[in-house]
Amino acid sequence: MTPAVRLQGISKRFGAVQANREVSFDIAAGSVHGLVGENGAGKSTLMAILYGYYHADSGHIEVNGQQVHIANSQQAIRLGIGMVHQHFMLVDTLTCLENIMLGAEGRFFLAPAKAEVRRKLNTLMQETGLTVQLDAVVADLPVGELQRLEILKALYRGAKVLILDEPTAVLTPQETDQLFVTLRRLKERGTTLILITHKLREVMSLCSAVTVMRAGQVVETRGIAEWSEEALAESMVGRKVTLGRPEGLAVHAGEVRLQASDLSLKHANGVPALKGVSLTLKAGEIVGVAGVSGNGQSELLEVLSGLRAPEGGRMELGGKSFTPEAWLDTAQARPLRLAHVPEDRHAVGLVMNFPAWESAVLGYQGLPKYRKGASMDHAAMRDATRAMQERFDVRPRDENLGSSKFSGGNQQKLILAREIGEQPTVLLVGQPTRGVDIGAIEFIHGQLRALRDAGCAVLLVSSELDEILALADRVVVMNCGRITGELAIEDCDERRLGLLMAAQEQAAA
Repeated sequence: MTPAVRLQGISKRFGAVQANREVSFDIAAGSVHGLVGENGAGKSTLMAILYGYYHADSGHIEVNGQQVHIANSQQAIRLGIGMVHQHFMLVDTLTCLENIMLGAEGRFFLAPAKAEVRRKLNTLMQETGLTVQLDAVVADLPVGELQRLEILKALYRGAKVLILDEPTAVLTPQETDQLFVTLRRLKERGTTLILITHKLREVMSLCSAVTVMRAGQVVETRGIAEWSEEALAESMVGRKVTLGRPEGLAVHAGEVRLQASDLSLKHANGVPALKGVSLTLKAGEIVGVAGVSGNGQSELLEVLSGLRAPEGGRMELGGKSFTPEAWLDTAQARPLRLAHVPEDRHAVGLVMNFPAWESAVLGYQGLPKYRKGASMDHAAMRDATRAMQERFDVRPRDENLGSSKFSGGNQQKLILAREIGEQPTVLLVGQPTRGVDIGAIEFIHGQLRALRDAGCAVLLVSSELDEILALADRVVVMNCGRITGELAIEDCDERRLGLLMAAQEQAAA
């Protein structure tokens, strides 16, 4: 059978960085083809070439057996190629219907065009099971519905080949399950799916074949029956990878580093986000926060880090007491040696149009080592950034490259390098390995354990239960803004945590 897509000898260079080198493989029509590899392996660049965002320096592309030149994304769409990006390409102030129409209105007068698009979309939603609220404003929608909207937008424009870049990176487990149902249905309809992901379980569950990339080159392509998770991980990284909890780990918690009592907070619409949350963090332990996304974990991190003030409660940190009238702010947090790795690296963790060396010192630019008299020492900041990139294996090793030009996983490693590097006594970390490859997950877990062993108190919020079980010494579970249970790690398993996450069981350590 003629492949849906054939890539032949694709190479792409950005300055000194060789992003793709002689990449060749076929993607079978009507299949789910996995594209995996470490952060910076060249996966997203390759797919951006297929979608017309970049032009290859050499090589060619065939679509349905015909050699094509894809000059831009409009031409890719005309060829039946669609792409759903890791970070959604939507206009927050427009409705779902308006986002789908944008650039494809089809008529001069908007009202009849809207009516026609709505009719076609209702038919498409019935056929695919992809349902969205067409008249809802995008800014008001949960992330799972935004994911469906992006896929629906691509299908409406005629996508027969659909590229999905880290589609579950920001989804809850329930939203991920729903997405899998949708993708299997699309495959049954004959859509060819290209799945870029770091989650090996997803690859093994969904894919027909897998291509592994490393350092811009194809390592190997095989049918899924020829892979195991272990072999796939080793092929991606080039060595054996060990995840999970180390054997015989003994943890001895020390003094209290942060004490929060009876925290309460409401959303802008008046709905409670935190309801009487109390939490203690001690030196030399990792406390994991488990729960289905949207049950107060994000708001807890925001309050403890000083990004938001609660409406009730108090907090003790570094010998200081904070109340809602005079809450901790982020400028105070650094001198008190509280560091924060935010869940949303783009909105909070980085300034995307800054070069890496500026993002790498955000919040720490006032330290003496970054000063030269009354001025900032840019040379020292660049030197420090190069050291961070080396220690945390941030690729490419270019301190002058724009923050937005790094892959999501390498952006995450840059933030972790910045926050961990100053040896905090309290670290608040949200989704530390979201969008990060398996080798980097192993490294990041090791860094968090080393920080814990050095006496830091770590609060870990993760949507991955495997990550909680691998890292935490104590687990608290949140549901509907409340802590529904607290367990020592030896008393934890996925079933019991699942019950607590659904508030069907109460437990105390």
